[in-house]
Parts: sequence; C-alpha cells; structure tokens
Amino acid sequence: MDRLAGVLMRRLRVVVPETLLDGAVPPARGRRGRRAEVANGLMALEADLVELGFVVAADLRAALGALTGDQLAVAGRRLVDLAQREVGADVLHVPLFRHFPESVPEDTLELYVRRMFTRLVQEREQPCALCGDRRSVHPVRPCAHLVCRNCWDGGEYTACPLCHRRVDPKDAFLRPTRERAGRAPSGTARRTILLAHGSDAAGLSRDLLRSLLTRQTPLSERDRADVAVLLGENLPASAGWLPPRVPVRASRAAALAVLLPAVDDPAPLLEAHVDTATDVLRLLFALSGGDPALDALPPRRVSPPRWLRRALLDRMERLPLPLLAEDLRRHGEKWKHAAEVLHPFASHRRHPGVATAFAALRRTRLDPATAFGGTVLERAAEHPATFVFDGERLRVTTFAGHTERAMRHGGAAAGLLAQRPGELVRRLGRLARLETPALEAAVAEAVPRVAPGVLVAALGQIRTPEGGRRVFFPRGGTTWIAPDRRPPIGEERRAALTGLLAGELRARARELPGVGSALLDAGLADLVAPTSDRTASAALVRMPRGSVQPIPRGPLRLFLHWMEQDGARIDLDLSVAVFDESWAFVGVCDYTGLRLGDGAAVHSGDLTSAPAPLGATEYVDLDLRALRMLGGRYAVPVVLSYNTVPFDRLRRGFAGLMSSPGRQFDPVAVEQRFDLAGPAKVLVPFVADLWSRRMRWVDLDLSGVGHGLNVHGYSLRLGRLAQAVEQVYGEGGRVTLWELACWHAGARASNVTVRSGNGSLVRYVRGAGEDADAFTGRLLAGGEPDDVRPPPPDPGFAALVKADLDLPGGTEVYALYPWRLDASKVRLLDAADLLSPLVPARVPARIEA
Repeated sequence: MDRLAGVLMRRLRVVVPETLLDGAVPPARGRRGRRAEVANGLMALEADLVELGFVVAADLRAALGALTGDQLAVAGRRLVDLAQREVGADVLHVPLFRHFPESVPEDTLELYVRRMFTRLVQEREQPCALCGDRRSVHPVRPCAHLVCRNCWDGGEYTACPLCHRRVDPKDAFLRPTRERAGRAPSGTARRTILLAHGSDAAGLSRDLLRSLLTRQTPLSERDRADVAVLLGENLPASAGWLPPRVPVRASRAAALAVLLPAVDDPAPLLEAHVDTATDVLRLLFALSGGDPALDALPPRRVSPPRWLRRALLDRMERLPLPLLAEDLRRHGEKWKHAAEVLHPFASHRRHPGVATAFAALRRTRLDPATAFGGTVLERAAEHPATFVFDGERLRVTTFAGHTERAMRHGGAAAGLLAQRPGELVRRLGRLARLETPALEAAVAEAVPRVAPGVLVAALGQIRTPEGGRRVFFPRGGTTWIAPDRRPPIGEERRAALTGLLAGELRARARELPGVGSALLDAGLADLVAPTSDRTASAALVRMPRGSVQPIPRGPLRLFLHWMEQDGARIDLDLSVAVFDESWAFVGVCDYTGLRLGDGAAVHSGDLTSAPAPLGATEYVDLDLRALRMLGGRYAVPVVLSYNTVPFDRLRRGFAGLMSSPGRQFDPVAVEQRFDLAGPAKVLVPFVADLWSRRMRWVDLDLSGVGHGLNVHGYSLRLGRLAQAVEQVYGEGGRVTLWELACWHAGARASNVTVRSGNGSLVRYVRGAGEDADAFTGRLLAGGEPDDVRPPPPDPGFAALVKADLDLPGGTEVYALYPWRLDASKVRLLDAADLLSPLVPARVPARIEA
C-alpha cells in the first residue's frame, strides 16, 4: 500500500492515511497522553513537510490527528519519505567539494596538472611529489591512489582527489568537517504544494486508473508503472476496473500483464481487449518486463504458463488470417523471439491459422506430404491474395507493401489508405505533397474514426511551414536533424485539410457536457499540446516537449544525482554549454573547466563513480547576467555518461533545477526534477534563452558511442540541434494547449474569462445566435472582449499555467503548476486529459489510435 500512497500523492496530491499504515492498527494509548503525543507529532510532521515545500490541508490534518501516536509515527515517516522522493531530497547530496561553491578551485588547469603529476610520479614509500613530506602519503580505498594528507584536504574533498572516485567512508583520508551555512534564501516565492485528504483509496485508484487508460495518447514509462500499482495494489477488486475500451494498445498490454496472472479465466479479458496479433506481442513483452511499445526486446524472456499460452494462441486463431500474417510481418524479428515461448507449431492442428502465419514469417520449408505441411498449405490456399507458395516456402503480400507502391505512384494511395483511417491521417503530410486526387474527400471520410492524438499531430504537421530544418525524435533512438527539402503544400489544400482536422476536433468538443463558464490563461499558448507521453521523463512538472516557460528568478543551481549498480562503475557528468545569438560556441562549464568567466558558471567538481549508499551529486551554479556579459545568449545544460553506460543501467538517477537555494540542496527551492531513464547516454533537458529569460523544454537524446564523452566533442552538434529545435518549435503550426483549451471552452461554456500574463481579466460572452465555432474562433483570435472588468470567475472548467486562484468545488482544472489546488474538491486534469474526451461520440467500433 506504500506504493499506492505514493501514486495517489504524486498524481492527485491526495493522501489517504490508511495507505500509509499497511493495515497496521497499534492499540491506542491513554487519552491524555495520546492527545499531547499526537499534537506534538503533528507539529513536527508539518514542520518537516514545510521544509520540503509541502503543506497539509485542514481536513488532512484532522484525519492525521485522529490516528494514535504509533500510527502517526508510521504514517508521518512514510509521508515525509514520499515528499522527499518527489523533490530529490530522499538521498544525501554530497558533491566533490564539500563547501561548493566557495571552495571550487579558481584554476582548473592547475588542479589538473597537480592531479596528473601526482598520479604519474608518486611512488610508495617515497616523499610526497608535491610537498616532500615522507609520512603523509597513504593509499585511499578503493582506488589505491597515493594521496598526501597535507596537499589534499580530506575535510574538503569527498572523493579521491586524484581520480575523483568515491572513497570508502571509513577511510582515514576523509576528515569530518563542520558544514558551512549556505546563503540565505533571496526571498523569491517558493513552491508550496497543498496535500489534500482522501478517504476512499479504492475509489481514487479506480478513477485515476480510468483517466490513464482512457487517454488517447501513449503513456510514459512512469505512467505504465503507475497503472501496474493501481491494479496490483487493489486486487482482486481491480480485475473488474478496466474501461470497456482502452484506446492505446500499449496501455492495454500494461494493464493486462497485471490482471491476467490474477484471474481464473483469461478468455473474457483477451476477447475484450486483444484484437490484433500485435496486441499479443505487446502483452508478451509486458509479461517479460519489457516495453509494450515494442521499442526493444525485453531484458529477459519469460515463458507464460501453459494455460495462458493456449489462451493467447486461441485468441490469435480467431483473428482474420490475412491480418494475422501482416501483423507478424510488421514486427518480424520480435515475433521470431516470441515464437520461442509460444511454440505455435506444436499445436498446428488446434491452431492451423497461427501455424500458417508463423510458417510464412519464418520462411519454413513445407512438405505437402507431412501432416504439418498439409495443414499449413490447406489454410494458406484459402487466402490466395495473401499467400503465395513457391514450392518450398510461403510468401506474404501485405497491405503495407501495397501502400508503399501506391505512395510511389501517387494516384491510388488515398483510396487504398481509406480502408485504414489511422494510417491515412498519419501519412497525411506526405500525401498532401503528392498529386493525390480526392485526398480531401478521403480525409473527410476518415477523420471521424481516428483518435484525437493522431488528428492533433497531423494538424500540426499540415500547418507547419516548409523550409529550414526538421527534427526527428525516433522511438528509443537518438534525436537527429535534416534539412527540410519537402515540396510545399498548396495553400488551398493546406487550408482545406486544416479545416477538416480542426473542424472534426471542434465538433467532438461540442458533444461534451456543458460547463457554464470557463477560465483560461493566455499563457497556455506557450505550452504544446501532447500527442504522445511515451518518451516523457518522469518529472515534478510534466511539461510537453517544445513548451516554453519563464526562467525562475534569482540565482539558479542545476543538480545531478546518480547511484550505480554494484560492480559497474558509471561516470555521469553535468555540463552547461553557452552559445551566442548566432549559435557560435562561447564556452562550457564542466569537469574540464570548473569556472566559466568571473563566476558566470561554477561546477561543484567531477565525481567519477557513484557507489552505494552515497551515490554521487554534481551541481552547476549559473549567473544569467554574467553569462550574458560573456556574450552568451543560449545556455544548454547537458547530462552525459562519460563511459557511455546508458541511464537504464543506473540504480537511480535524476537531475533538476533550483532557484535561489538557501543551502546546497534546498528541497523547497526545487523548480524541476526529472528522472534519468531509458537507453539515453547524452540528455539535453532544456534550452535557456538568456535574453528573453525563457527556457524551452526539449528532452533531447544525443546518445553517442565511444569513451570519454564531453561537451567539447559535442559542441557543434549540440549547437545545431538546439538551434533547430528552437526554430522548429518557435515557428508555430503545432497545436498548443491554448488552442485545445479554447476548443473546450468555446464549445462547452457560455462565457469565458481569460487571464493575461499580468493577471488582468477579460471576459467573452457568447452572443445570441453565435454558434460554438464562431465563439471559439473569437477566443482564438483574441478579439475585442465583451467585458474588460468582469466579476471574479466561477468556472466549471479551467485551464491555467499557475493555479493561484480559488476555484469552486467540482471544477475540471488543468494547471501546469497545480500546487495550491485542493485535489479533494476539484477534478485535476493532466494535459493529455484534455485530449481524451475528444473521441467520436457516435462511432461504436474501436477507433484507430
């Protein structure tokens, strides 16, 4: 239940005290003693939470106060642990130089020379190569480098001063030292997250699970892990919680992997939620601990129990054979691995269709005289348009092959793809640039059956102007750029397709329940609408890639923490590259230069290992004014693996940003914290524009090969990629959360209050006879408002950047920063939840997601 408490607190800002107790109910003590004990415990708990940037709502405080002293001790300790984990304060942050930033050496080159000279010259039983003392040189553990206690201060260093690997905490070189007080906080507004009280953990879990599983965009790795917790911690009741339709197939697989081993009969679940062979493959990956998005093979191959294997083969046998064969071909190499645990040929009499599809995939030699060969060829003969037998092996002709041929020749592509609406819309950018007759008619027929995430992505592609450069974010791969040499889309066709896509989404919004009035932040125009959360890093602030936010006020401190697996040394580095207004390289602050300029950037020192239990922490302090004085305009933080070990090999790893910290690691100053995960080795989280004081969240994977990765080796590529991302997202075209919120508000509300960046409010009122599309258009255009001094808003729907207004109970609210909201009174939405309701209202069959 502790895991469930963490999910509810992180996602809903709700705490159910019972989930923190694991069912333990120690006996109550005497009434007088209990009151004093609980009162004192509550004050201590609230003080601890405030230090982390969290406060408890009145009803949560009352619920915690109703616990016994022993219960409060257990619940409070776990609640503080969860809060610490969210902001990165659950570990001890110890940089190389204990008293960073004051104690960082001024001259990195001199420090390097001293280190290398000592490593090369120093010998056992010889005087110190630097000071000549005969008795001060001793080896440190575990690296065994010979270190002079006089020349290298064990009260300042936390690692070997020569190789920067962590030293055994019991080594005599490390001398205890009194920590110096950090600078006082600057008075900048601090992050304060309100924790609300929840009484029904099962009900909250069920609602949250439904919200995640009905999303129209793929879930991130963290989201899928949360789905597993919500289902697993609520079994057996959760076996009946799946929505009738889970639109994203990878999300279905993640849920089924938890439920199938826990139910007596898997057939109903498979019948309801598995309708393609690829669904079976995703499920096998999930059962093996892999990614159901099928980006890479699972870390291990797990054979399902016999009863489940038979149920999966039974379900595959009932699928249309041509589609089954095509699905296998689409993920051929992965299916060949999966066949080793499914054994499809062993039951060819019971599953002849499955055996036929796998025989074609594996290019198995077939002898018509054998029972197996005869069975397979008999089934293949029933589908002559799909299977061709050359006398030895079967060959498959697929829809994808027909489509590619049609795309090369142009004319027939739209008509062929109309059979699969999702594929048509996904390829719309390419089709629109070909001489494709009747494309608009095919799109008009297709869009009512296509998932909203696909429509939004296509709308952004059609509206984005050609020229410049294109940026590609391949699934599980490295971000790369290429010149945009595509022919332009004709303006008439662009306008027609834009109208069809946006019109369909607005029409779906009109089918949603009314909300009376709405409240919107104009700043939502800086946030990109999510079309996929699949690769998103787990973060304190969940910001869609390409979104822009102001740089926090005050001094900034970047932080990086990681811990390596036992027996595997992992050396991560935190660096900041600086570029001028033309994207020419200005300089870098990293392990090769601990200070950039006169304090413009200061690095805490390079740790080269991160063994348990301490791990390793690196910081970089940034003075934006000083960086500008150096000629810098863009600051690009980089987290890279020096020895090219991917982040998914870490025991733990995260990075983030603090503003105006009062001490080295100040939990309440944390503005952003994000996990390091996946196969990446070089990560760029954001690009900061020092002139406009705005930063764009980019989450770029620049993973390389070889040893000794550093920013100097990546400076040219890093600058080009960061520049391309700035251009691509800055030129417009993509759907923003402002546009998405206006679709909701214009269709569902009779009046809409809009808050500008300076906090002023204006109101738009739908006029008599004004339809929803016209009202939405007026909101999007930012036309003359109907009321420049509106009364305080009382919305039923709100979409905000910062939720710093009092909202009535029951309000549906999205907020990038929802810190002040009482989640027990309002309905909190993620950005993806604004897309989820925009499904076609009158199409009973499963839409193409």
